[in-house]
Amino acid sequence: MVLGVVTGVQVLATLIVLALATIAPYVAASLGIGAETVGYQVSLIYGAAALVSAFAGTVVRRWGACATSQAALLLGMLGGLGVASGSLVLTAVASVLIGAGYGLTNPAASHLLHRMTPPNRRNLVFSLKQTGVPIGGILAGLLLPTMTEMLGWQGALLALAVVYGLMAVSLLPLRPSWDDDRQPETPLRANLLQGPRLVWREPGLRALAVLGFCFSAVQLSLVTFTVTLLVKDLGWSLVMAGGVAAIVQACGAGARIFWGLLADRLGEGLKVLAGIGLLSVIASLATTAIAPSWPAIAVIALLAAFGMSSIGWNGVFMAEVARISPRGDIGNATGGALVFTFAGVVVGPSLFALLFGLLGSYSATFGAIAVFPLLGTVMLMRAIRLSRR
Repeated sequence: MVLGVVTGVQVLATLIVLALATIAPYVAASLGIGAETVGYQVSLIYGAAALVSAFAGTVVRRWGACATSQAALLLGMLGGLGVASGSLVLTAVASVLIGAGYGLTNPAASHLLHRMTPPNRRNLVFSLKQTGVPIGGILAGLLLPTMTEMLGWQGALLALAVVYGLMAVSLLPLRPSWDDDRQPETPLRANLLQGPRLVWREPGLRALAVLGFCFSAVQLSLVTFTVTLLVKDLGWSLVMAGGVAAIVQACGAGARIFWGLLADRLGEGLKVLAGIGLLSVIASLATTAIAPSWPAIAVIALLAAFGMSSIGWNGVFMAEVARISPRGDIGNATGGALVFTFAGVVVGPSLFALLFGLLGSYSATFGAIAVFPLLGTVMLMRAIRLSRR
């Protein structure tokens, strides 16, 4: 029950984050802006998420993980309404609200799952929960282009907002049992550096934080610009490109379960993360070769492999953060680690947009950002070697 609910919240939180990116070519034409501008919107979302995640542990401790999840859904609903307004100013404000909601989801979910999951199943359970991210991307790729053609892009976003409100209300009966460990006396004076400082003090958490920064930069670049790559560089239709984006996310979802099972079987989550990083580097570099002359199946196969590596790492990452965290401080450690992860997301899409301005090709820009997973993998492998001395 807990796993199903927190995964559902993650699906919806991710869906609204990626909504504009999925229909970027359509929205950009309507507003008279460049499609690459969505990279800045995604960065704004994750900038807000990074800020909120820094004190999300305090919110979870005071009000409870279930109530925090409800707040995340309501913020997503308000964000969807703001984006649907068609105003660039309101879209910017709405993006901050969406990011604030997204920043609350993982600390709340980690609190509940770590509390109720046996240690020998945590990699798998956390990976199953993290499939909510690519599942949200799958739904965005499959539903939003079609909904946009039927309802218009603003109508599609308004329909999503209704779903968020209904989901938030449906969680009300669960609060008494799921939030029974909350501490209402917890002061609201949030030290924004508490979580990041905790992470930076612990060598293992510090290595994971750097990895999260680097891996998230390439992950969000992939999910933000897959549709635009296919439409602009290869001339595919929006619906077809959205379908491929859904396939990429589906491969990422399946890979999260596979990597989680592998990490539990080997008992070596850090090594699994290093292997994922190397695969991501290879896929990122290979994307530079994509051209209109490629058969569609070859393009899909490469992007699917890219998704398996660049989207598949999060579950093992979250489980390793929880495993290494000081006892009783998982919420703060998770929030602190996510500050670095979200910082990577802020840098990734914005840097991608800037590099595109220099390179003029989405495929070439994907090759340039291979430096992110390479750096993250190198730092993690160094940390593994030092821990064994």
